[in-house]
Amino acid sequence: MKLRHIEIFNAIMQAGSISAAAQSLHVSQPAASKALQQAERQLGFALFERHKGKLSPTHEALALFADVDELNQRLQVLRRKADMLRRGGAESLRVAATPALAGGVLPAAFKAWRSDFPAVFCELSTHHTRELVEGLLLGELDVGFGMRQPDHPGIEARPLAEGCLQVLAPAGYWEASVQRQPLDIAELDGVAMLGLPDDDRMGRLFALSCEQAGVAPQIRTRVQTYQLASRLTALGEGLAIADPFTVQDQGEGVAARELTPAIPVTVYALLARQHPPSEAESGLMQRLAEEALGRLRPHALDM
Repeated sequence: MKLRHIEIFNAIMQAGSISAAAQSLHVSQPAASKALQQAERQLGFALFERHKGKLSPTHEALALFADVDELNQRLQVLRRKADMLRRGGAESLRVAATPALAGGVLPAAFKAWRSDFPAVFCELSTHHTRELVEGLLLGELDVGFGMRQPDHPGIEARPLAEGCLQVLAPAGYWEASVQRQPLDIAELDGVAMLGLPDDDRMGRLFALSCEQAGVAPQIRTRVQTYQLASRLTALGEGLAIADPFTVQDQGEGVAARELTPAIPVTVYALLARQHPPSEAESGLMQRLAEEALGRLRPHALDM
């Protein structure tokens, strides 16, 4: 197999379709299809079976994939080294985090990490989970951080820290005697709360927990981010839910209590499966895990 054939084959195995593979390699779909056909002609057997527009790897493809994936990882290392040499020997790192983590956890972790890797050139950005996945698959990002585990075969999600969902209220809403005690979900029945988008995982888990407990908060406003929910909570618009890692970043004017029954929340490092983490990336993941764990009373997860 030629190198281009290996790239196409590996991209299709990772992405699940020719169109997605073509996008990840920055080529047209016809060019990707042609390269796949050339690879199959050269090999003398089919790599994928086509049924109703969908591709399924053949037994031969599955037998080849482990070796091809290992080779592709070595190619990624080679490209990273070439990029470093192009920068005059300086390694580069492209990092993105979801808005909640980018507001405090990532900057604090980055500051600690920078003392360990002072020469690495970095690009930092903020994206929602869907955009993180796209960036990783397209090779536009090296590592992402979020609180949702994407359901995609080409993405590896490494758990870094785990805590429990919090409920936010305006400062003084709860008496001081109960402030540090867990909040029973039954106390939210009929209470005005801020809702989250339908595709928000924590919002769905909270809604399911309310349904199971027979609790019906009054949702009058939906917001896109936890930061916006926090600001509106401080102004008295309604209670809100928040992850445990960014509660201290929500600013003055809000109080937080852990919800019971507990709803677990995890911070993940997201990586493309074909992209083995460099020493700098592993170092940043470790620093972010330490920062996230330091913000709650957690139990650490094995990395």
